[in-house]
Order: sequence, then C-alpha cells, then structure tokens
Amino acid sequence: MKKTLKQLATWLNDEVPAFGDTVVSGISIDTRTIKQGDLFVPFRGEMANGHKFVLQAFEKRAGASLWQKDEPNPPQGVPLLFVDDPELALQQMARAYRSEHKAKFIGITGSNGKTSTKDILAGTLSPFFKVQKTIGNFNNELGLPITVLQLDEDTDVAVLEMGMSGFGEIEFLTKLARPHMTVITNIGEAHMQDLGSRAGIAKAKFEIIQGMQPDGVLFYDGDEPLLQELVAKEQQLNAVAFGLEHGNLLYADNIAATTDGSSFSTHGVIEGDFFISVLGKHQVKNTLVAMLISQKLGLNDDQICASLKQVALTDMRMQQVNGSNGALFINDAYNAAPTSVKAAIQFVASTTIRPEKWLVLGDMLELGPNEKHFHEDLSKDIRAEEIAYVCLFGPRMAYLNEVLKERFDKEHLLYVEDDYTPIIEKLQQANDESIVLLKGSRGMKLETILRAFTS
Repeated sequence: MKKTLKQLATWLNDEVPAFGDTVVSGISIDTRTIKQGDLFVPFRGEMANGHKFVLQAFEKRAGASLWQKDEPNPPQGVPLLFVDDPELALQQMARAYRSEHKAKFIGITGSNGKTSTKDILAGTLSPFFKVQKTIGNFNNELGLPITVLQLDEDTDVAVLEMGMSGFGEIEFLTKLARPHMTVITNIGEAHMQDLGSRAGIAKAKFEIIQGMQPDGVLFYDGDEPLLQELVAKEQQLNAVAFGLEHGNLLYADNIAATTDGSSFSTHGVIEGDFFISVLGKHQVKNTLVAMLISQKLGLNDDQICASLKQVALTDMRMQQVNGSNGALFINDAYNAAPTSVKAAIQFVASTTIRPEKWLVLGDMLELGPNEKHFHEDLSKDIRAEEIAYVCLFGPRMAYLNEVLKERFDKEHLLYVEDDYTPIIEKLQQANDESIVLLKGSRGMKLETILRAFTS
C-alpha cells in the first residue's frame, strides 16, 4: 500500500490533514517492528497507551501516525491523521483498500489446520503468482485489517487466515475481506467453552460464507457431517468437498510417511500420485484444498505436483528436528485440540520412520467444562504395543495419566504438572531409534523441552 494522508482522509471521510501529501507504505501497531514509511496506529489499552510511543515511531522513520481526537497533547510538526477511534479507522481503511485491490482473496478458517493450509496454499501458488499471506497469528479484528493494508498493490493472491473465539467474529472478518474463495478446514473442539458444542463451532465457522463474493466457492471438509448439513441448507452455495473419504469431489488415499514427507494418491477432480515435504495424514488433507484452489486458479496437475514438493510450513507444525540425543523430534507444539492431538498421535503410532515411539503431550486449553473427558479420551489412541514412552505435562494431563496408569508402568509413563526438567531428563534415554512427538496448547510451551536438545 502506498497512499498519501490525503487519500487516507478520503477513505475515512475526514478533513484533509496537514502534511496531506505525505506518503505511507505500510501499517504498524508496534514501534519495535516499525518500518520506514509505515503509518503508526496507536491504541489505548488497559496496560499501555500507544500515543506515548508516537514520537518514538517517528524517530524510527514512520511516515505518519493516527491520533485519537480526544487524546490530549498531540505532537506538533509531524504528519498526523486525527480519528475518533484508531481501531475503527484501521478497519475502515482496510475495507477501502480491499475495494480497490485486484487480487484474488482467499479466506481460511477451521478449528485446526488454518495456518498449515495457508502455508501449503501460499507455497503451492508462489512459483506462479505473487502471493501474500497472513503473517503469524494476525487473524482477528485487528490482525486481518493490518494484513490487508500490508498487501503490495501488485499482489495476485491474498491468503487470509481468519480466527475466532465466538459467534459473529468470522462474519466480521469475511465481510471485511470479501473473499473470492473460502475454506473450512475442519470442525474440532477448540473454543468449546465459548460456543457450547461442536455444532456451535461449525455454525460459527460457517459464517465465512457471509462475506464471500456472489460467485465465490466454499471448499470444506467433506468428512464432517456437521458441515455437510450446513452446506445442504444453502442450495445456492457453490461448495466443493475434500477429504479422505470416498464421495468427496477430491479425496486422498495410499498415504505413506517417509523421512522427507508424505506421499499420497488423489482421486476425483485431480487424479495422480503426489508428494509433500510435510508429515501427517491430517496435513495431506490440508494439502487437498490447496490443490483444488490451485486448479481453480489455472494450474495444471504437473505444476501442482512440482510445486507441492518445495512447500514448507511455519515452525512448530509437524516440524522435523534432529535432537542432540539422536532422536527425531516432531515439533507440533504450536497448538492443540482433541482432533489435532489424536491425528498427531495416530501418525506417530503408525509411522515406520523410527521404531521407538515417544509422546510428549501438554494440556489442551479452552475446552470448557468437558476438558476432563477430552483429555481422558486421548487414551483410546495410545496403546502400549505401539507407543514405548509417554510423558505428560500440565495439570489437565493428570486426567489422562490416571487412565494410562492401567497400561503403562512407571518406567514408560511420566507425569509432571509444572516442571519440564523430569521430562528433559527422561528424554536423555531417547536415541537414534526414537521418534518423539511434542504436542500441546500454545500456553504449555513444549518447545522449551526441545531447546534442551538443540542448543
């Protein structure tokens, strides 16, 4: 984005400010990461007032800054755009820029796999288009407008992740982004405490179609009955199902893991054998939607096949790391919910990459009053004949520990509530025959354990 303050004032239906010809070329809400030419957006929060950092932003060569009209003592002699509410102004500017932009916009939501799907899709398309995607977790009512305003004017495809914790949030995001294509990766149990049930989660995710272009396409997890029911009620909706079950417009089978990634076969609108340098059956499923969208944008099967081979995910998503103890760590510690934890456990149990299987599992958060059941239920996928060692971390994992005591002895089952040290010491036993899964909610910070074997 390259706009003058005068143009921004027009977007905001505001008076042309002083320094109206000043050009800004990006957006920042943090002076620690501000770039030359950025428009700084200060917020007043409970802990800090961003207006106190406006002069610091200019010292770091910000192009201009917003200033809330009722905030006293605005600095003099610098380019300021006065607004009633910086957050609302940010969103309004994003809507205006989105209306001008010619890129294909793709919105992605789901309980699990949003970021992986975003990465796989962007990686598949990037050899053929100029692609920009949501950076980090900028996927909410502040992050998504920032992502939109940071798009280069010549971007061909914008891949936007949309997160939520309650009803109405995805509707807000999709109506701002107005995507040409939308994706619902799956329906899990994350945010159960806010939405009450998986049906509630599905309804909240399905809001993504409300802002979609009239001729847009929804790509959805066709293995999920809750989504099947919602799609069936929208008779005018152009919807495409993908998954691992026969009957989807595109489905995969013959999935096999290697030390380099996953091979698989597809059937339906794309037929063939493919490979992606990512581990896990669930990641193959995420790959299917990337293939469908790539085909929709004009890529042929050979182009898709070649492109998938060089795709890489954001760190801590089925990331392979060689440990100093010789073990192969699978770092999937970015987040966790019952669906994704079970998928990761099933991968480790079935893989032939290494013979000795270890699980290091941390608490799953935000599951509401049924958290005890969800933790205990993981035991159904943990069998002593497949898994050699289990290490559990966090107060909620005590529920799973009680169940696993019946099938693992003390040598092969370790539980600690709040200290990584015993798990790190236990993992000294792992070796070049071992594969170790790290999986837990972001708040559990299981990557702390990995650092002991990589530093």
